[in-house]
Amino acid sequence: MNLLKSKISSFAFLLLIQLSVFSQVSVKLPRSSPEAQGVSSKSIVDFLDAAALGRTEFHSIMIVRHGKVIAEGWWNPYRTDLKHTLYSCSKSFTATAVGFAIQEKKLSLDDKVISFFPKEKPDSVSQFLSELTVKDVLIMSDGMEPDPSGVVAGLDTNWIKGFLRVPIKYEPGTRFLYNSLGTYMLSAIVQKVTKQKVVDYLKPRLFDPLGIKGADWETDLQGINTGGWGLRVKTEDMAKFAQLFLQKGKWNGKQILPESWVADASTAHIMQDPSAPQSKKDSSDWLQGYGYQMWRCRNNAYRGDGAFGQFMIVMPDQDAVIAITAETPSMQEEINLVWQYILPAFQNGSLPEDKTALKNLQDKLKSLALPVAEKTDGVGQKNSGKIYNLGSNALHLQTMSFNFSNGICTVNFKTDKGAYPIKFASGKWLAAETSMPGPSLTAGALENRSMLFPAKITGSYSWKDANTLQLILRYVESPHTAYFTVSFNEDKISVEESNSFDYGKKKITIEGNSK
Repeated sequence: MNLLKSKISSFAFLLLIQLSVFSQVSVKLPRSSPEAQGVSSKSIVDFLDAAALGRTEFHSIMIVRHGKVIAEGWWNPYRTDLKHTLYSCSKSFTATAVGFAIQEKKLSLDDKVISFFPKEKPDSVSQFLSELTVKDVLIMSDGMEPDPSGVVAGLDTNWIKGFLRVPIKYEPGTRFLYNSLGTYMLSAIVQKVTKQKVVDYLKPRLFDPLGIKGADWETDLQGINTGGWGLRVKTEDMAKFAQLFLQKGKWNGKQILPESWVADASTAHIMQDPSAPQSKKDSSDWLQGYGYQMWRCRNNAYRGDGAFGQFMIVMPDQDAVIAITAETPSMQEEINLVWQYILPAFQNGSLPEDKTALKNLQDKLKSLALPVAEKTDGVGQKNSGKIYNLGSNALHLQTMSFNFSNGICTVNFKTDKGAYPIKFASGKWLAAETSMPGPSLTAGALENRSMLFPAKITGSYSWKDANTLQLILRYVESPHTAYFTVSFNEDKISVEESNSFDYGKKKITIEGNSK
């Protein structure tokens, strides 16, 4: 009897281990060589080489063919385990929450937006506001002009009231105008009918089935997910979301999102500029039509996309998806590289094994890295320990101090919000965390960003000359980087701040004196 119990106990333990291993493996997409899935490794290398020459700073890429990852890479210091700010890719997730809510009969496409917010509606409701439907908002046809997102989110503590007060100029459903605040309203509607924030509502319906862990989402001051921006997930999570749509809402053999919703969401319901000449349409991925918070692309593809180059591209004709995180001054240039190099690489059937090309690709992917500040020496170490008073300035920096030791420069940034010691390494990236806010497109919005902190960062420093210190501070779970150029002149310093957010076009210079 004891022997039987022991065997049963051992079997149960082994089963538990197997289930644990399976659960860990199952959250990742399967992997394959490019050639096995009909793609030349050399074509992907050509893409990476072209990407290195362009204006886009790539942070990660994942290419999936026939449900298998055939290439994946992160440009150091970005990593596979890091989340990334999606910006407007968040919209596609918000729309998917609407799809689930419709499936559960908690709302419908024809529901009037005003009907969900009787307490927030203005005293006088215009005809167009009374007619505005959930579908109108989904297809970016709220009828407002200009886009009210920046003004309302930056000035109102109650965004619902702010949105409902904005005059609607055109009949809803008739004109396209990008409206991130409209997507926020979809988030607010989902929360209203489900009693859950979108991020919580999606967890058992989307995130858990796909194995998406650790997702977080900014909220407004009312505790509603921002909807149109603010979601952070990993690159592979982006690829999984796109793959779910490629598979028409089915995952591991189970229909988790209605096939009809996937079809409607990825169909063009409105054109961005119906009067655009054909030549312009032929060269633009922003004039192919818009679905439910998704853009149609050229080449019969569609996508979720976010500011500065975040892409979730679904390519039904090629049975492929591509996820990209990046920072770029031209999203069109970025996606053009996909059409030029990756699209023609997809072939029917498998290709002959090419060990040399595959090894070259694997080596290339492993070596991807962004330039680090060169390892240099300067005489600025003599300023180690000094505290510089910066007075009143646009950066809200009160003081800065610098300490140099063993190739590490510790800079203490003191602002009106607190003191932030940050370490920078010479000739390499030094990973750390900070609560000091970094560059952001939505920094002016009145919202709750506490979930973003402490922010993961990497820092590197170099000496441009004997008295000029260059600091590079990457916020590696966002697309953005802050740069500080510090010039030392005896007891004085000059600090020039710029960031990748505006590509160095807006530089702020402040002066300081040691105490």
